[in-house]
Amino acid sequence: MWALIENNTVAKVIRTPKAVTVNGIQYPRNIFTRWSKAELADIGIKPYREVGVDSRYYWQGQATTEIGDEVVVTYASTDRDLDGLKEGLLSRVKQQAASKLSATDWMVIREADGGKAVSQEVRDYRAGIRLTSDLLEGEINGIQTLADFIAYDNKQFKEVRKVKHTSEDGVETYGPETEEFTRIISGADARWPVDPLAEVDPAFVSLTEVV
Repeated sequence: MWALIENNTVAKVIRTPKAVTVNGIQYPRNIFTRWSKAELADIGIKPYREVGVDSRYYWQGQATTEIGDEVVVTYASTDRDLDGLKEGLLSRVKQQAASKLSATDWMVIREADGGKAVSQEVRDYRAGIRLTSDLLEGEINGIQTLADFIAYDNKQFKEVRKVKHTSEDGVETYGPETEEFTRIISGADARWPVDPLAEVDPAFVSLTEVV
């Protein structure tokens, strides 16, 4: 993006290359790709960028504009209410627990009606869901500062996956080579037990929190 500067103020923000008129002279859009920064600056056009706030955690306030070799607009920020943020995360944990449990509720109902018993594997999974929900809720309730909340909501994990290979016949195999990826996951979405009834991801090896 660029800004047209007139009388040391931003007269116009140019978000994409387009024809522009400066001091009565019309310039074609290709000046933004062919001209150097110095040539653009000579007619009052400078690179432009905005430094916003993360709206998940802050309210955006008044803008401050600094004009130098580039034009930088910085927005003031105000913290969002920590209790409200925690309540939103707690709600997400409870919703996830309820959704995961509902997938096997029919098995519990079937057993209660005299049908086939729920397998021990599923029983353990359901117990794990409740245990994880209680654990996560305790962690969230214990957060005391916005900085700690942001860190909790943006945990870094290392995921290891097997490399996929496809033969000339279209047969897919995985490994033995592996590759690593960095993933940012909210603490509210991590560490849930694996559903024993879910389809197995053939490439997945591990997901480990980086501490």
